[in-house]
Amino acid sequence: MALTLAAVLIGCAPAWKRPPANESYTFGKSATARGYSLFMASELEMKKGNLDRAAVLMQQAIQADPKSPYLQFQLAVLYLLQRDQTKALQVIEGIIETHPSYVDALMMLGRISQGQGRMQTAKKAYHRVLSVDPAQKDVYALLGKIYLDEGKLDQALHVYQQLVKQFPDSYLGHFFIGKIFAEKGKLDAAEMEFKETLALAPDLEEPYYELLELYKRQGKQDKTLGIYKAILERNPGDLEALMGLGLYYHHHGAVHKADVIFQELGRRSQQNRIVAAQLASSYLDREAYADAMVILKGMLKAAPRNSDLNYLMGVAEDASGNKKAAILYLKKVAVDSDFYHNAVLHIAFLYQDAHQISKAIGFLEKAVAKIPPTADLYLYLGSFYEENGQLKKAEAAFLKGLKIDPGNVKIHFRLGVDYDKQGDRQASIRQMKRVIQLDPSHTSALNYLGYTYAEMGVELDQAEKMVLRALKNEPNDGYITDSLGWIYFKKGQLKQAITTMKKAVSLLPDDPTILEHMGDVYLKAAEPNKALEFYRRSLKNQDKDNTRKRGAAKAVEDKIRSLTDRKK
Repeated sequence: MALTLAAVLIGCAPAWKRPPANESYTFGKSATARGYSLFMASELEMKKGNLDRAAVLMQQAIQADPKSPYLQFQLAVLYLLQRDQTKALQVIEGIIETHPSYVDALMMLGRISQGQGRMQTAKKAYHRVLSVDPAQKDVYALLGKIYLDEGKLDQALHVYQQLVKQFPDSYLGHFFIGKIFAEKGKLDAAEMEFKETLALAPDLEEPYYELLELYKRQGKQDKTLGIYKAILERNPGDLEALMGLGLYYHHHGAVHKADVIFQELGRRSQQNRIVAAQLASSYLDREAYADAMVILKGMLKAAPRNSDLNYLMGVAEDASGNKKAAILYLKKVAVDSDFYHNAVLHIAFLYQDAHQISKAIGFLEKAVAKIPPTADLYLYLGSFYEENGQLKKAEAAFLKGLKIDPGNVKIHFRLGVDYDKQGDRQASIRQMKRVIQLDPSHTSALNYLGYTYAEMGVELDQAEKMVLRALKNEPNDGYITDSLGWIYFKKGQLKQAITTMKKAVSLLPDDPTILEHMGDVYLKAAEPNKALEFYRRSLKNQDKDNTRKRGAAKAVEDKIRSLTDRKK
């Protein structure tokens, strides 16, 4: 099994359950037999897992020997085991105040502070540790990592150079010095450090890949190929190296050599799904879609019916903007594949993006007939029916989904919207109440129900409370802000309505409904000129090509006509 630096770095964290290595079981001059007995009793309770009792006994031991930093440190360890960092820090800070060179307390202070993001305190503690005891090997790694994370390369370099000065055989120190040199563009110096790392730890993976990147940056093809060869000699099944080598051949014109590798990977993928998983992790997850498609096309030559590969190719094509090609690949995913459900939904959404809702619906209907349907399939099928104006079919799909998953919040919400579009407001209200019952902080349902009450002119106090709860979740949402302004309007609180609607307009300055509401508020406030201004802005932004929205545009036209006629 190859050694990785991640495993090494994990080992740098001190294990607080163990007694400090540099501290013996000694107590202060005031120690008594009772103090030692209490300490041992605490240790026994800790081993049994009775941490509360162990902490009480340790406190009593400290009372018997109040000058022992060791006992206080053990109490801090117990607090950490109880996940009470506040108490642990209080104890540790007390130790450091009286014993400023107590290494284990400084280490704990550094680790806790680092975990809390208080990096200045952590750095100060680690530097103090190293000034007291330069042989604390792990502290160099912890301190160096902080400086690296902060982008302070010079300070990190100094720490790692001190590490290798103190411990010349520290492969971790040489590795990170190499990383820093590479970052600074000192490529020859970086190369020497990575080679030294491998000389000290030949089983370490990362230096090989760092050398690969160095040689690629320098255009050193022979050395690059030599490193790939070295990696694969150590581990012929290293998928990352095989894919990287294939790409390297492809990008440098050795297409035949690349195809040999990719087709071999394709054959392997039919027996071992980890091949596809590695490809997804190394390329798709990093959004390297062009490289992923090069590899996948080669693999598919040897395994054209492999569902995993076709699915990944479809995802890559979609991400690259090739929607039609994505659909073709996704359709090759077999019904018995773990990816079939995702592929079906992906295809449906691609049809939706192409404004081909009927195709999306037809495809999902066929999928529902082929496999045991899930609640999600019915959710999206219902949503497509709803978008296509087939409200009764949408309702039926949502209800089927709820039979599979009665507590599905998303389906309850969409069903509520569907009922509202059908004109059945009471049924819509029941669904929104059910959503809020299942998820009391559901922003969309709180806003939807609050706005519905406002439109109906009922339950306005309750509506206000719900919309304010929604705004607490999304304070800068223009639609929710509009709902609150509309509630104030309906309650006759015009000053609050104007203030709130102004904010809604500032958040969504081109929304026709919000602009119309602003006009209605100004009209009610006896400011017809301002009302007319917002009605005209609303009409300008109306979607007059949408049949369902033509009525809204006509309503605004009527309001404008009424005001202009009044002026004549």
